[in-house]
Amino acid sequence: MRAVFRVASIALAAVVALGLAGVPKDAAAAEKYKIYLSMSFIGNDWQAEAANMVKAMAAHKSLADKVDLKVQVAGPNAQRQIQQINAMVQAGADAIVIFPISPTALNSVVKNACAKGVLVFAYDAAISEPCAYNISIDQLEAGRVTAEWLVKKLDGKGDIIVITGVPGISVDTMRTQAAKEVFAKHPGIKIIGESVGMWSQAVARTELSKILATRKWDQVDGLWMQVGCYTANAMQLEAGKTEKDLVPCAGEGANGGRVQMLPIGTEVEGANGAYRPMAAPRISYASPPYSGGLALKMAVRKLDGGDVPKQITLPLPIVTSETIKLCGEGTWVEMKAGCNAFLPSLVPNPGWFASIYSSETPEIGLGAALVGEPES
Repeated sequence: MRAVFRVASIALAAVVALGLAGVPKDAAAAEKYKIYLSMSFIGNDWQAEAANMVKAMAAHKSLADKVDLKVQVAGPNAQRQIQQINAMVQAGADAIVIFPISPTALNSVVKNACAKGVLVFAYDAAISEPCAYNISIDQLEAGRVTAEWLVKKLDGKGDIIVITGVPGISVDTMRTQAAKEVFAKHPGIKIIGESVGMWSQAVARTELSKILATRKWDQVDGLWMQVGCYTANAMQLEAGKTEKDLVPCAGEGANGGRVQMLPIGTEVEGANGAYRPMAAPRISYASPPYSGGLALKMAVRKLDGGDVPKQITLPLPIVTSETIKLCGEGTWVEMKAGCNAFLPSLVPNPGWFASIYSSETPEIGLGAALVGEPES
């Protein structure tokens, strides 16, 4: 209902446009949709990048005159996120774009928001309340496909280490569940170490170091890591392994890991240390960080009176050593042509996520993911 009133308001504004010259700027701003970005856990590269892309979408010329975006961070605390959502509704939110801390804990507050005409769009992680809109990859597929790749790479037998994500969030639960179901079907695969990685390269290093305090890299045949393959490869080199000895790693779409996947000898501007081509045996996947930006775009479309499905399942971006392709400049057109890794000179942070392209979001590209700057 709120969306209908808003459409009528915008139409009326268009009719009297010639009389607006003397209207104060704050009155014109009041015609914008008030949209909140509600973030939970932010202590990793992915969350920062996704937030940049939401902000860039709101700043794009196609939306800048329609959207007044406000950002709030709850941290890994469902009760705090609930309180913030209540406050957003009371402040007159038209829509809330949210990375939910839990698929179920927010249901009551989300239902209340919907009842008051507020649209709720969740990205990456899901909300089970039927009135919410969800935009994400198939998280079960992500866990299954990567685990199957690792099993095949190891010919069905070997000792592996598992590094999971942020506990309690549906993304982590579903990926880990699906992967372990695959491993359980292969008695020759044994998990010799498991730890929580919090989707952070730094935490992954710490947890791997703890596990490897009681064993050597030669006793590890493979890795399944929601985040950390780049770091694991760096640690193996530090331990004296050569590029040819790196163990297979099924993990995230961090740019550092994808550069490592490139053939040895590939000329890569800005490469140094572990951030260099080394033909690392990998399967690289990601929840694409553009999902938040797409959620904002869909929220505006719905507010404008358009049709938007309740569930949008994004293509799972999978890159292997056979499909890795370096981007020369990182343009949106270049990404459309299939490149999936970026020069370190363009992206100095190896933990930055490279799966930023979608045909649905031409408004946001490399500049959006790096610094929140939309495409021109």
